[in-house]
Formats: sequence, structure tokens, C-alpha cells
Amino acid sequence: MEWLNSLYESFYNALVPEQRYLAYLSGLQMTLLIAFFAVLLGVIIGMVVAVLKVGGRNSKNPLLRFLAKVGNFYTTVIRGTPVIVQVLIIYNLVFTSPDTNKIVVGTVCFGINSGAYVAEIIRAGIESVPRGQMEAGRSLGFHYIQTMRYIILPQAVKNILPALGNEFIVMVKETSVISVIAVNDLTKMAQYVGSRTWDIIPPMVIAAVIYLIITLILTKIMGIFERRLSQGDHH
Repeated sequence: MEWLNSLYESFYNALVPEQRYLAYLSGLQMTLLIAFFAVLLGVIIGMVVAVLKVGGRNSKNPLLRFLAKVGNFYTTVIRGTPVIVQVLIIYNLVFTSPDTNKIVVGTVCFGINSGAYVAEIIRAGIESVPRGQMEAGRSLGFHYIQTMRYIILPQAVKNILPALGNEFIVMVKETSVISVIAVNDLTKMAQYVGSRTWDIIPPMVIAAVIYLIITLILTKIMGIFERRLSQGDHH
């Protein structure tokens, strides 16, 4: 049983001495804050890009067609390149001051990344609404933006909410790469504990378990939410 005692001692050292468990809690708080604000920013970016892409696709307005192409380029580049490369480029291109708020750094880096995926989610949600709804809005005298705001988007929201919830769950896990720019998220704090104990495996296992628990909790909440939405549809 010597190996079991050794294993217990390794995890004990990664949690208890010097109140190291507080490091994980601090890192988890940073991770959740960055993920939450990044998805909020991503929704704003994604909504603008999705509306431009859908509206500009068959528009006779050259400006709208150009903006739709810009939106397509943005989603293609962001979805086609690794998030860690995007983080390093955005950080070194925009945040040159070491005093920049780390939550702002994470929010902008991952918000830009999330926006491309959210744009496709919202675009699919908009296209799931029958085309007759757009024609009905225009017949009431609404222009394109008003029709989108008052008729199309409210109907699309119900279809895209579960996918947005999944995007938040994915974002919680993806934020782990932000440790490369010295943001004290959960992964970075696990590395810090490992540097104190000279044994990196237990802190990383603890961080992995925390990520798993958070993911399972959020998945469960999303499942409950989706069931309530489906019950609302039946009524």
C-alpha cells in the first residue's frame, strides 16, 4: 500500500499546505468570468456578423454585399485557425501594456473567437425562421433591420439558446490556453501549484477534475433548460 500512501501524499501536498486549494478557486473564478464575458461579447459580434451575412447575401446594396464578404472572411479565418494562435496574435497586437486587466484581455481574445462560432449559430437560427416572416414584416412597413429586430430574431432566439449554452461550456474549457499569456486561470494556477510541489501531475489532475465537474453541471443545467423550452413548444 506504499504507492497508495504516496499518491495520497501527492494530492494532499497539491491541495492543503499553504492553502493551495485557494489557488484553484481563484483560477476557477478567473476562468468562469472570462468565459462568461467572452460569450457575451461573442453574442454581440456574432449577431452583427450573422445579420450582415444573411442580409448582404442577396442584397443589391454594394456596401451590404461587401460587409457580408467581410463577415464570411472573419468566420472563415477564426474557425480555421487554432485558438491559441489567435490569443497570442491578439494579445501581442493589442495589449502591449503589462498593466492591462487580465479579464479584459481574456474577454477580447476569446470574444473574438467565440463571435465567429456564435455568428454561424445565429445565422442558422435566422434561416430556420420561415421566409414568409420576413415578407410579412416588410409588408407591415418595417425595413430590414426592424424586421430582424422585432420579428425574425425573437423567433430565432428560442432555436439558438441551447447552442449558445453549449458555446459557453466549450468556452470554459477553451480558456485553459490563456495561461500562455500569464493570465491566472485554473490551468495557470495548477501549474503554479505544481512549481511549488515539484510534482505537476496531481495539480493538473485536480484542474481536470474541476473542469469536468463544471462541464457536467453546466450540461445538466442546459438539459433542464432545453426540456423546459420543448415543453413550452408543446403548450
